[in-house]
Amino acid sequence: MITGTLKSQVDKIWDTFWSGGISNPISVIEQFTYLLFMRQLDERQANNDFQRTLGVDPSTADIFDEEHQHLRWRNLMEISDGTARRKVIVEEVFPFLRELGGEGFARHMRNASFGIENPATLISVMKQVNDLKFANKDIAGDLYEYMLSKLSTSGTNGQFRTTSHIIDLMVELMRPSPSHRVIDPACGTAGFLISASEWTRHHHGDELLDARIRTQYNESGLTGFDFDSTMVRIAAMNMYMHGFEDPNISYRDSLQQVPHEDQEAYDIVLANPPFAGSIDESSMDPVLSNLVSSKKTELLFVARFLTLLKPGGRAAVIVPEGVLFGSTKAHKQIRKHLLDDQRLDAVIKLPSGAFKPYSGVSTAILCFTRTDRGSTDEVWFYDVTADGYSLDDKRTPLLDAHLLGPTPTVRPRDPEVADDNPDAATLTAEQHESNNLPDVLTRWQERTGVERERDRTEQSFTVSAEEIREADYDLSMNRYKEIVFAAEDTRDPLEIIAEIKELDAEIADGLSKLEAMLQEAK
Repeated sequence: MITGTLKSQVDKIWDTFWSGGISNPISVIEQFTYLLFMRQLDERQANNDFQRTLGVDPSTADIFDEEHQHLRWRNLMEISDGTARRKVIVEEVFPFLRELGGEGFARHMRNASFGIENPATLISVMKQVNDLKFANKDIAGDLYEYMLSKLSTSGTNGQFRTTSHIIDLMVELMRPSPSHRVIDPACGTAGFLISASEWTRHHHGDELLDARIRTQYNESGLTGFDFDSTMVRIAAMNMYMHGFEDPNISYRDSLQQVPHEDQEAYDIVLANPPFAGSIDESSMDPVLSNLVSSKKTELLFVARFLTLLKPGGRAAVIVPEGVLFGSTKAHKQIRKHLLDDQRLDAVIKLPSGAFKPYSGVSTAILCFTRTDRGSTDEVWFYDVTADGYSLDDKRTPLLDAHLLGPTPTVRPRDPEVADDNPDAATLTAEQHESNNLPDVLTRWQERTGVERERDRTEQSFTVSAEEIREADYDLSMNRYKEIVFAAEDTRDPLEIIAEIKELDAEIADGLSKLEAMLQEAK
Protein backbone atom coordinates (compact mmCIF):
# COMPACT_ATOMS: atom_id res chain seq x y z
CA MET A 1 0.00 0.00 0.00
CA ILE A 2 1.35 3.39 -1.03
CA THR A 3 1.40 5.98 1.76
CA GLY A 4 3.32 8.98 3.05
CA THR A 5 6.26 10.33 1.08
CA LEU A 6 5.96 7.64 -1.57
CA LYS A 7 2.31 8.60 -2.15
CA SER A 8 3.32 12.24 -2.64
CA GLN A 9 6.04 11.21 -5.12
CA VAL A 10 3.61 9.08 -7.10
CA ASP A 11 1.05 11.91 -7.12
CA LYS A 12 3.70 14.19 -8.57
CA ILE A 13 4.55 11.65 -11.27
CA TRP A 14 0.82 11.32 -12.05
CA ASP A 15 0.61 15.11 -12.48
CA THR A 16 3.65 15.04 -14.76
CA PHE A 17 2.06 12.38 -16.97
CA TRP A 18 -1.18 14.39 -17.01
CA SER A 19 0.51 17.63 -18.02
CA GLY A 20 2.40 15.68 -20.70
CA GLY A 21 -0.86 14.58 -22.32
CA ILE A 22 -1.23 11.09 -20.80
CA SER A 23 -4.40 11.22 -18.71
CA ASN A 24 -5.85 7.71 -19.01
CA PRO A 25 -5.01 5.97 -15.69
CA ILE A 26 -4.44 2.61 -17.35
CA SER A 27 -2.04 4.21 -19.85
CA VAL A 28 -0.27 5.93 -16.96
CA ILE A 29 0.20 2.69 -15.00
CA GLU A 30 1.37 0.87 -18.14
CA GLN A 31 3.98 3.50 -19.04
CA PHE A 32 4.94 3.82 -15.37
CA THR A 33 5.45 0.05 -15.23
CA TYR A 34 7.66 0.05 -18.33
CA LEU A 35 9.96 2.64 -16.74
CA LEU A 36 10.07 0.76 -13.44
CA PHE A 37 10.78 -2.46 -15.30
CA MET A 38 13.71 -0.82 -17.10
CA ARG A 39 15.05 0.45 -13.80
CA GLN A 40 14.65 -2.91 -12.08
CA LEU A 41 16.46 -4.72 -14.89
CA ASP A 42 19.42 -2.41 -14.34
CA GLU A 43 19.32 -3.02 -10.58
CA ARG A 44 19.26 -6.77 -11.15
CA GLN A 45 22.30 -6.50 -13.43
CA ALA A 46 24.03 -4.29 -10.84
CA ASN A 47 23.42 -6.97 -8.22
CA ASN A 48 25.00 -9.58 -10.49
CA ASP A 49 28.00 -7.32 -11.06
CA PHE A 50 28.38 -6.79 -7.31
CA GLN A 51 28.27 -10.54 -6.62
CA ARG A 52 31.07 -11.05 -9.10
CA THR A 53 33.25 -8.48 -7.30
CA LEU A 54 32.84 -10.66 -4.21
CA GLY A 55 33.92 -13.74 -6.15
CA VAL A 56 30.40 -15.22 -6.08
CA ASP A 57 28.55 -16.56 -9.12
CA PRO A 58 25.30 -14.58 -9.60
CA SER A 59 22.11 -16.43 -8.72
CA THR A 60 20.33 -15.03 -11.80
CA ALA A 61 21.34 -14.72 -15.44
CA ASP A 62 22.78 -11.46 -16.74
CA ILE A 63 20.37 -9.07 -18.43
CA PHE A 64 22.80 -6.92 -20.37
CA ASP A 65 25.82 -8.22 -22.28
CA GLU A 66 28.64 -5.94 -23.42
CA GLU A 67 26.79 -5.02 -26.60
CA HIS A 68 23.74 -3.75 -24.74
CA GLN A 69 25.28 -1.93 -21.78
CA HIS A 70 24.17 1.42 -23.20
CA LEU A 71 20.52 0.32 -22.76
CA ARG A 72 20.79 0.13 -18.96
CA TRP A 73 18.73 2.60 -16.97
CA ARG A 74 21.75 4.36 -15.50
CA ASN A 75 23.17 4.96 -18.97
CA LEU A 76 19.86 6.19 -20.33
CA MET A 77 19.76 8.70 -17.48
CA GLU A 78 23.05 10.11 -18.75
CA ILE A 79 21.42 11.15 -22.04
CA SER A 80 20.42 14.73 -21.25
CA ASP A 81 18.56 15.46 -24.48
CA GLY A 82 14.97 14.19 -24.19
CA THR A 83 14.53 13.62 -27.91
CA ALA A 84 17.73 11.57 -28.13
CA ARG A 85 16.80 9.56 -25.01
CA ARG A 86 13.35 8.79 -26.36
CA LYS A 87 14.84 7.67 -29.68
CA VAL A 88 17.09 5.14 -27.91
CA ILE A 89 14.19 3.84 -25.81
CA VAL A 90 11.81 3.45 -28.76
CA GLU A 91 14.30 2.10 -31.30
CA GLU A 92 16.58 0.02 -29.09
CA VAL A 93 15.30 -0.52 -25.53
CA PHE A 94 11.81 -1.75 -26.43
CA PRO A 95 13.02 -4.17 -29.13
CA PHE A 96 15.50 -5.44 -26.51
CA LEU A 97 12.71 -5.88 -23.92
CA ARG A 98 10.66 -7.89 -26.42
CA GLU A 99 13.50 -10.42 -26.69
CA LEU A 100 13.87 -11.01 -22.94
CA GLY A 101 12.79 -14.23 -21.28
CA GLY A 102 11.10 -17.10 -23.02
CA GLU A 103 8.66 -17.27 -25.87
CA GLY A 104 5.64 -16.54 -23.68
CA PHE A 105 7.13 -13.39 -22.20
CA ALA A 106 8.16 -12.17 -25.66
CA ARG A 107 4.60 -12.74 -26.88
CA HIS A 108 3.18 -10.52 -24.12
CA MET A 109 5.71 -7.79 -24.86
CA ARG A 110 5.20 -7.92 -28.62
CA ASN A 111 2.49 -5.25 -28.58
CA ALA A 112 4.14 -3.12 -25.91
CA SER A 113 4.64 0.43 -27.12
CA PHE A 114 6.29 3.41 -25.53
CA GLY A 115 3.69 6.16 -25.15
CA ILE A 116 5.59 9.11 -23.68
CA GLU A 117 5.80 11.42 -26.68
CA ASN A 118 6.92 14.66 -25.02
CA PRO A 119 10.73 14.70 -24.48
CA ALA A 120 10.46 17.08 -21.51
CA THR A 121 7.86 14.83 -19.88
CA LEU A 122 10.13 11.82 -20.40
CA ILE A 123 13.11 13.55 -18.75
CA SER A 124 10.99 14.67 -15.78
CA VAL A 125 9.20 11.35 -15.23
CA MET A 126 12.39 9.28 -15.48
CA LYS A 127 14.11 11.50 -12.93
CA GLN A 128 11.19 11.08 -10.53
CA VAL A 129 11.05 7.31 -11.08
CA ASN A 130 14.78 7.17 -10.44
CA ASP A 131 14.21 8.79 -7.02
CA LEU A 132 11.52 6.30 -5.91
CA LYS A 133 12.30 3.80 -3.17
CA PHE A 134 10.12 0.70 -2.88
CA ALA A 135 10.15 -1.89 -0.12
CA ASN A 136 7.12 -3.90 -1.21
CA LYS A 137 7.55 -7.04 -3.28
CA ASP A 138 4.68 -6.19 -5.64
CA ILE A 139 5.61 -2.75 -6.97
CA ALA A 140 3.38 -2.83 -10.04
CA GLY A 141 0.47 -4.07 -7.97
CA ASP A 142 0.77 -1.25 -5.45
CA LEU A 143 0.93 1.30 -8.25
CA TYR A 144 -2.10 -0.21 -9.98
CA GLU A 145 -4.04 -0.22 -6.71
CA TYR A 146 -3.24 3.43 -6.08
CA MET A 147 -3.95 4.52 -9.65
CA LEU A 148 -7.34 2.80 -9.54
CA SER A 149 -8.17 4.78 -6.40
CA LYS A 150 -7.92 7.89 -8.55
CA LEU A 151 -10.63 6.63 -10.90
CA SER A 152 -14.08 7.90 -10.02
CA THR A 153 -15.50 4.85 -11.82
CA SER A 154 -13.16 2.34 -10.23
CA GLY A 155 -14.89 -0.84 -9.18
CA THR A 156 -17.89 -0.31 -11.48
CA ASN A 157 -16.70 -3.17 -13.67
CA GLY A 158 -15.74 -5.26 -10.66
CA GLN A 159 -12.04 -4.58 -11.24
CA PHE A 160 -9.87 -3.58 -8.31
CA ARG A 161 -6.72 -4.98 -6.83
CA THR A 162 -6.69 -7.07 -3.66
CA THR A 163 -4.59 -5.35 -1.02
CA SER A 164 -1.37 -7.09 -0.04
CA HIS A 165 -2.31 -7.95 3.55
CA ILE A 166 -5.46 -9.79 2.40
CA ILE A 167 -3.45 -11.56 -0.32
CA ASP A 168 -0.86 -12.62 2.26
CA LEU A 169 -3.59 -13.93 4.58
CA MET A 170 -5.07 -16.10 1.83
CA VAL A 171 -1.65 -17.45 0.85
CA GLU A 172 -0.96 -18.30 4.50
CA LEU A 173 -4.27 -20.17 4.63
CA MET A 174 -3.31 -22.28 1.59
CA ARG A 175 0.42 -22.75 2.40
CA PRO A 176 1.67 -23.58 -1.13
CA SER A 177 4.73 -25.77 -1.72
CA PRO A 178 6.99 -26.32 -4.77
CA SER A 179 5.00 -29.43 -5.67
CA HIS A 180 1.75 -27.46 -5.89
CA ARG A 181 0.43 -25.89 -9.07
CA VAL A 182 -1.21 -22.56 -8.18
CA ILE A 183 -3.56 -20.60 -10.44
CA ASP A 184 -5.27 -17.23 -10.34
CA PRO A 185 -7.77 -17.12 -13.23
CA ALA A 186 -8.35 -13.36 -12.80
CA CYS A 187 -4.77 -12.42 -11.97
CA GLY A 188 -4.57 -8.67 -12.65
CA THR A 189 -1.02 -7.63 -11.76
CA ALA A 190 -0.24 -11.16 -10.43
CA GLY A 191 -0.26 -10.15 -6.76
CA PHE A 192 -1.52 -13.56 -5.57
CA LEU A 193 1.07 -15.41 -7.65
CA ILE A 194 3.95 -13.26 -6.45
CA SER A 195 2.90 -13.64 -2.81
CA ALA A 196 2.60 -17.41 -3.32
CA SER A 197 6.09 -17.55 -4.83
CA GLU A 198 7.56 -15.48 -1.97
CA TRP A 199 5.89 -17.74 0.63
CA THR A 200 7.12 -20.88 -1.13
CA ARG A 201 10.69 -19.59 -1.42
CA HIS A 202 10.71 -18.57 2.26
CA HIS A 203 9.24 -21.82 3.63
CA HIS A 204 10.60 -24.32 1.09
CA GLY A 205 13.93 -22.76 0.13
CA ASP A 206 15.82 -26.01 0.69
CA GLU A 207 13.60 -27.92 -1.73
CA LEU A 208 14.08 -25.25 -4.39
CA LEU A 209 17.85 -25.76 -4.23
CA ASP A 210 17.21 -28.96 -6.16
CA ALA A 211 17.62 -27.91 -9.81
CA ARG A 212 14.95 -30.34 -11.03
CA ILE A 213 12.34 -29.13 -8.54
CA ARG A 214 13.25 -25.48 -9.14
CA THR A 215 12.97 -25.83 -12.92
CA GLN A 216 9.61 -27.57 -12.68
CA TYR A 217 8.32 -24.93 -10.26
CA ASN A 218 9.48 -22.04 -12.44
CA GLU A 219 7.93 -23.61 -15.53
CA SER A 220 4.54 -24.72 -14.21
CA GLY A 221 4.18 -23.83 -10.52
CA LEU A 222 2.31 -20.53 -11.02
CA THR A 223 -0.30 -19.72 -13.67
CA GLY A 224 -2.41 -16.63 -14.28
CA PHE A 225 -5.20 -15.69 -16.70
CA ASP A 226 -6.64 -12.23 -17.37
CA PHE A 227 -8.82 -10.78 -20.12
CA ASP A 228 -7.21 -7.32 -19.97
CA SER A 229 -4.20 -7.24 -22.30
CA THR A 230 -2.59 -4.37 -20.39
CA MET A 231 -2.85 -6.28 -17.11
CA VAL A 232 -1.38 -9.37 -18.79
CA ARG A 233 1.71 -7.38 -19.82
CA ILE A 234 2.08 -5.82 -16.37
CA ALA A 235 1.66 -9.22 -14.72
CA ALA A 236 4.26 -10.77 -17.04
CA MET A 237 6.79 -8.02 -16.24
CA ASN A 238 6.02 -8.34 -12.54
CA MET A 239 6.60 -12.10 -12.64
CA TYR A 240 9.76 -11.70 -14.70
CA MET A 241 11.25 -9.42 -12.07
CA HIS A 242 10.52 -12.06 -9.44
CA GLY A 243 12.60 -14.70 -11.16
CA PHE A 244 10.20 -16.20 -13.69
CA GLU A 245 11.93 -15.84 -17.05
CA ASP A 246 8.92 -17.16 -18.95
CA PRO A 247 5.89 -16.53 -16.73
CA ASN A 248 2.72 -18.56 -17.29
CA ILE A 249 0.49 -15.53 -17.78
CA SER A 250 -2.14 -15.84 -20.51
CA TYR A 251 -4.59 -13.47 -22.14
CA ARG A 252 -7.79 -15.40 -21.55
CA ASP A 253 -11.39 -14.96 -20.45
CA SER A 254 -11.67 -17.59 -17.76
CA LEU A 255 -15.43 -17.93 -18.20
CA GLN A 256 -15.01 -19.11 -21.77
CA GLN A 257 -13.70 -22.58 -22.59
CA VAL A 258 -10.26 -23.29 -21.19
CA PRO A 259 -7.71 -25.63 -22.82
CA HIS A 260 -7.96 -29.28 -21.90
CA GLU A 261 -4.55 -29.19 -20.17
CA ASP A 262 -5.86 -26.62 -17.68
CA GLN A 263 -8.93 -28.61 -16.66
CA GLU A 264 -8.59 -30.29 -13.25
CA ALA A 265 -4.87 -29.43 -13.34
CA TYR A 266 -4.26 -27.27 -10.26
CA ASP A 267 -3.70 -27.89 -6.58
CA ILE A 268 -4.55 -24.39 -5.34
CA VAL A 269 -6.75 -21.54 -6.58
CA LEU A 270 -6.15 -18.05 -5.18
CA ALA A 271 -8.39 -15.38 -6.65
CA ASN A 272 -10.46 -12.25 -6.31
CA PRO A 273 -12.50 -12.36 -9.52
CA PRO A 274 -14.66 -9.53 -10.95
CA PHE A 275 -17.82 -9.10 -8.90
CA ALA A 276 -19.98 -7.02 -11.22
CA GLY A 277 -21.65 -7.76 -14.51
CA SER A 278 -22.82 -10.80 -16.38
CA ILE A 279 -21.56 -12.78 -19.37
CA ASP A 280 -23.03 -13.40 -22.80
CA GLU A 281 -24.39 -16.94 -22.54
CA SER A 282 -23.28 -17.76 -26.08
CA SER A 283 -19.62 -17.22 -25.17
CA MET A 284 -19.73 -19.04 -21.84
CA ASP A 285 -18.10 -22.41 -21.28
CA PRO A 286 -21.02 -24.90 -21.26
CA VAL A 287 -19.25 -26.86 -18.51
CA LEU A 288 -20.05 -23.99 -16.12
CA SER A 289 -23.79 -24.09 -16.84
CA ASN A 290 -23.81 -27.68 -15.60
CA LEU A 291 -22.74 -26.41 -12.17
CA VAL A 292 -24.74 -23.20 -11.92
CA SER A 293 -27.64 -21.82 -13.95
CA SER A 294 -26.63 -18.17 -13.98
CA LYS A 295 -24.95 -15.46 -16.01
CA LYS A 296 -23.64 -13.67 -12.90
CA THR A 297 -19.85 -13.60 -12.99
CA GLU A 298 -19.37 -14.04 -9.25
CA LEU A 299 -21.25 -17.36 -9.33
CA LEU A 300 -19.71 -18.55 -12.58
CA PHE A 301 -16.21 -17.95 -11.24
CA VAL A 302 -16.89 -20.19 -8.23
CA ALA A 303 -17.90 -22.90 -10.69
CA ARG A 304 -14.76 -22.21 -12.75
CA PHE A 305 -12.53 -22.61 -9.69
CA LEU A 306 -13.92 -26.09 -9.18
CA THR A 307 -13.26 -27.10 -12.79
CA LEU A 308 -9.64 -25.93 -12.53
CA LEU A 309 -8.92 -27.84 -9.30
CA LYS A 310 -7.73 -31.41 -9.16
CA PRO A 311 -9.72 -33.70 -6.86
CA GLY A 312 -8.22 -32.84 -3.48
CA GLY A 313 -7.30 -29.34 -4.67
CA ARG A 314 -8.02 -26.37 -2.42
CA ALA A 315 -9.18 -22.80 -2.94
CA ALA A 316 -9.18 -19.50 -1.04
CA VAL A 317 -11.20 -16.98 -3.01
CA ILE A 318 -12.96 -13.69 -2.37
CA VAL A 319 -16.67 -13.41 -3.14
CA PRO A 320 -19.21 -10.64 -2.58
CA GLU A 321 -21.28 -11.37 0.52
CA GLY A 322 -24.39 -11.78 -1.62
CA VAL A 323 -23.03 -15.14 -2.77
CA LEU A 324 -23.40 -16.33 0.81
CA PHE A 325 -27.12 -15.60 1.23
CA GLY A 326 -28.59 -14.71 -2.21
CA SER A 327 -32.04 -16.19 -2.56
CA THR A 328 -32.05 -16.98 -6.29
CA LYS A 329 -32.03 -20.55 -7.51
CA ALA A 330 -28.48 -20.12 -8.84
CA HIS A 331 -27.15 -18.78 -5.51
CA LYS A 332 -28.60 -21.73 -3.62
CA GLN A 333 -27.42 -24.12 -6.31
CA ILE A 334 -23.74 -23.17 -5.99
CA ARG A 335 -23.85 -23.15 -2.16
CA LYS A 336 -25.54 -26.56 -2.13
CA HIS A 337 -22.89 -27.91 -4.48
CA LEU A 338 -20.05 -26.63 -2.28
CA LEU A 339 -21.61 -28.03 0.89
CA ASP A 340 -23.02 -31.35 -0.36
CA ASP A 341 -20.73 -32.35 -3.24
CA GLN A 342 -17.43 -30.77 -2.20
CA ARG A 343 -15.98 -29.81 1.19
CA LEU A 344 -16.67 -26.27 2.31
CA ASP A 345 -13.97 -25.51 4.87
CA ALA A 346 -14.49 -21.90 5.95
CA VAL A 347 -16.32 -18.62 5.49
CA ILE A 348 -14.19 -15.67 6.62
CA LYS A 349 -16.24 -12.49 6.67
CA LEU A 350 -14.23 -9.35 5.82
CA PRO A 351 -15.14 -5.86 7.02
CA SER A 352 -17.16 -3.81 4.53
CA GLY A 353 -14.37 -1.23 4.18
CA ALA A 354 -11.71 -3.77 3.16
CA PHE A 355 -11.78 -2.62 -0.48
CA LYS A 356 -12.28 1.08 -0.02
CA PRO A 357 -11.84 3.59 -1.59
CA TYR A 358 -12.87 1.82 -4.80
CA SER A 359 -15.62 -0.37 -3.40
CA GLY A 360 -17.63 -0.56 -0.21
CA VAL A 361 -19.13 -3.95 -1.04
CA SER A 362 -19.14 -6.49 1.78
CA THR A 363 -17.02 -9.53 0.97
CA ALA A 364 -15.89 -12.85 2.38
CA ILE A 365 -13.13 -15.37 1.79
CA LEU A 366 -14.45 -18.81 0.86
CA CYS A 367 -12.14 -21.75 1.53
CA PHE A 368 -13.11 -25.09 0.02
CA THR A 369 -11.68 -28.38 -1.19
CA ARG A 370 -12.74 -30.26 -4.29
CA THR A 371 -13.73 -33.80 -3.34
CA ASP A 372 -16.55 -34.64 -5.80
CA ARG A 373 -18.11 -36.80 -3.10
CA GLY A 374 -19.01 -34.41 -0.34
CA SER A 375 -17.43 -34.62 3.14
CA THR A 376 -18.48 -31.31 4.66
CA ASP A 377 -19.19 -32.11 8.31
CA GLU A 378 -19.04 -28.54 9.58
CA VAL A 379 -18.07 -25.09 8.36
CA TRP A 380 -15.79 -22.72 10.26
CA PHE A 381 -16.83 -19.07 10.41
CA TYR A 382 -14.72 -16.05 11.40
CA ASP A 383 -15.87 -12.43 11.57
CA VAL A 384 -12.95 -10.10 10.73
CA THR A 385 -13.86 -6.74 12.25
CA ALA A 386 -10.44 -5.09 11.77
CA ASP A 387 -7.75 -5.75 9.15
CA GLY A 388 -5.12 -3.32 10.43
CA TYR A 389 -6.33 -0.23 8.56
CA SER A 390 -9.10 2.29 9.07
CA LEU A 391 -12.26 1.30 7.24
CA ASP A 392 -12.83 4.69 5.62
CA ASP A 393 -11.64 5.86 2.21
CA LYS A 394 -8.22 6.85 3.61
CA ARG A 395 -7.41 3.32 4.89
CA THR A 396 -4.92 4.66 7.41
CA PRO A 397 -2.65 2.07 9.14
CA LEU A 398 -3.73 1.53 12.75
CA LEU A 399 -0.48 -0.08 13.91
CA ASP A 400 3.21 0.13 13.07
CA ALA A 401 4.01 -1.53 9.73
CA HIS A 402 5.69 -4.60 11.27
CA LEU A 403 2.52 -5.32 13.27
CA LEU A 404 0.24 -5.34 10.23
CA GLY A 405 -0.76 -8.29 8.06
CA PRO A 406 -1.26 -11.91 9.12
CA THR A 407 2.32 -12.49 10.35
CA PRO A 408 3.48 -9.54 12.52
CA THR A 409 7.08 -9.37 13.70
CA VAL A 410 8.79 -7.97 16.79
CA ARG A 411 10.59 -5.32 14.73
CA PRO A 412 10.69 -4.05 11.15
CA ARG A 413 12.67 -6.00 8.60
CA ASP A 414 16.04 -4.39 7.84
CA PRO A 415 16.14 -3.85 4.05
CA GLU A 416 19.93 -3.48 4.20
CA VAL A 417 20.39 -6.99 5.59
CA ALA A 418 19.94 -9.88 3.17
CA ASP A 419 17.33 -12.43 4.27
CA ASP A 420 16.62 -10.52 7.49
CA ASN A 421 13.80 -12.40 9.24
CA PRO A 422 12.69 -10.83 12.53
CA ASP A 423 10.99 -13.09 15.07
CA ALA A 424 7.22 -13.42 14.96
CA ALA A 425 5.25 -11.21 17.32
CA THR A 426 2.10 -12.03 19.27
CA LEU A 427 -0.33 -9.14 19.27
CA THR A 428 -1.77 -7.88 22.54
CA ALA A 429 -5.52 -7.86 23.08
CA GLU A 430 -5.53 -4.15 22.31
CA GLN A 431 -3.54 -4.63 19.09
CA HIS A 432 -5.87 -7.48 18.09
CA GLU A 433 -8.72 -4.95 18.14
CA SER A 434 -6.92 -3.20 15.26
CA ASN A 435 -5.67 -6.29 13.38
CA ASN A 436 -7.55 -9.60 13.48
CA LEU A 437 -5.56 -11.31 10.71
CA PRO A 438 -2.98 -13.14 12.90
CA ASP A 439 -5.86 -14.49 14.99
CA VAL A 440 -7.58 -15.75 11.83
CA LEU A 441 -4.52 -17.90 11.08
CA THR A 442 -4.24 -19.20 14.63
CA ARG A 443 -7.89 -20.19 14.84
CA TRP A 444 -7.92 -21.58 11.27
CA GLN A 445 -5.29 -24.10 12.30
CA GLU A 446 -7.48 -25.12 15.26
CA ARG A 447 -10.78 -25.26 13.37
CA THR A 448 -11.15 -29.03 13.76
CA GLY A 449 -10.09 -28.89 17.40
CA VAL A 450 -10.82 -26.33 20.09
CA GLU A 451 -12.71 -24.11 17.65
CA ARG A 452 -15.57 -26.62 17.77
CA GLU A 453 -16.07 -25.74 21.41
CA ARG A 454 -16.48 -22.00 20.91
CA ASP A 455 -19.82 -20.37 21.64
CA ARG A 456 -21.78 -18.74 18.86
CA THR A 457 -21.28 -15.41 20.62
CA GLU A 458 -17.53 -15.38 19.84
CA GLN A 459 -15.61 -14.05 16.85
CA SER A 460 -15.29 -17.53 15.35
CA PHE A 461 -17.19 -20.79 15.66
CA THR A 462 -18.23 -23.84 13.67
CA VAL A 463 -21.66 -24.76 12.32
CA SER A 464 -22.68 -28.28 11.31
CA ALA A 465 -23.48 -28.98 7.68
CA GLU A 466 -26.87 -30.31 8.72
CA GLU A 467 -27.79 -27.02 10.39
CA ILE A 468 -26.77 -25.11 7.25
CA ARG A 469 -28.96 -27.40 5.12
CA GLU A 470 -31.89 -26.72 7.44
CA ALA A 471 -31.24 -22.98 6.96
CA ASP A 472 -31.68 -23.41 3.18
CA TYR A 473 -27.90 -23.35 2.64
CA ASP A 474 -27.52 -19.82 4.01
CA LEU A 475 -23.79 -19.13 4.61
CA SER A 476 -24.05 -15.67 6.15
CA MET A 477 -22.39 -15.67 9.55
CA ASN A 478 -25.09 -13.50 11.09
CA ARG A 479 -27.59 -16.30 10.49
CA TYR A 480 -25.83 -18.43 13.10
CA LYS A 481 -24.22 -15.88 15.40
CA GLU A 482 -25.85 -15.43 18.79
CA ILE A 483 -26.10 -11.98 20.31
CA VAL A 484 -26.02 -11.62 24.07
CA PHE A 485 -27.77 -8.63 25.54
CA ALA A 486 -26.04 -7.47 28.70
CA ALA A 487 -28.35 -6.64 31.58
CA GLU A 488 -27.94 -3.16 33.01
CA ASP A 489 -29.23 -1.73 36.27
CA THR A 490 -31.77 1.01 35.67
CA ARG A 491 -33.43 3.48 38.00
CA ASP A 492 -36.89 2.94 39.42
CA PRO A 493 -39.41 4.58 37.03
CA LEU A 494 -41.32 6.05 39.99
CA GLU A 495 -38.13 7.73 41.15
CA ILE A 496 -37.64 9.26 37.70
CA ILE A 497 -41.27 10.48 37.62
CA ALA A 498 -40.86 12.08 41.05
CA GLU A 499 -37.73 13.86 39.84
CA ILE A 500 -39.57 15.15 36.76
CA LYS A 501 -42.41 16.45 38.95
CA GLU A 502 -39.90 18.24 41.16
CA LEU A 503 -38.30 19.87 38.12
CA ASP A 504 -41.74 20.88 36.80
CA ALA A 505 -42.56 22.48 40.15
CA GLU A 506 -39.31 24.46 40.07
CA ILE A 507 -40.04 25.62 36.51
CA ALA A 508 -43.62 26.62 37.44
CA ASP A 509 -42.37 28.53 40.50
CA GLY A 510 -39.77 30.32 38.37
CA LEU A 511 -42.37 31.27 35.77
CA SER A 512 -44.68 32.64 38.48
CA LYS A 513 -41.91 34.82 39.90
CA LEU A 514 -40.97 36.07 36.43
CA GLU A 515 -44.61 36.90 35.69
CA ALA A 516 -44.91 38.85 38.94
CA MET A 517 -41.76 40.85 38.13
CA LEU A 518 -43.12 41.75 34.71
CA GLN A 519 -46.44 42.87 36.22
CA GLU A 520 -44.65 45.16 38.72
CA ALA A 521 -42.59 46.71 35.91
CA LYS A 522 -45.67 47.93 34.04
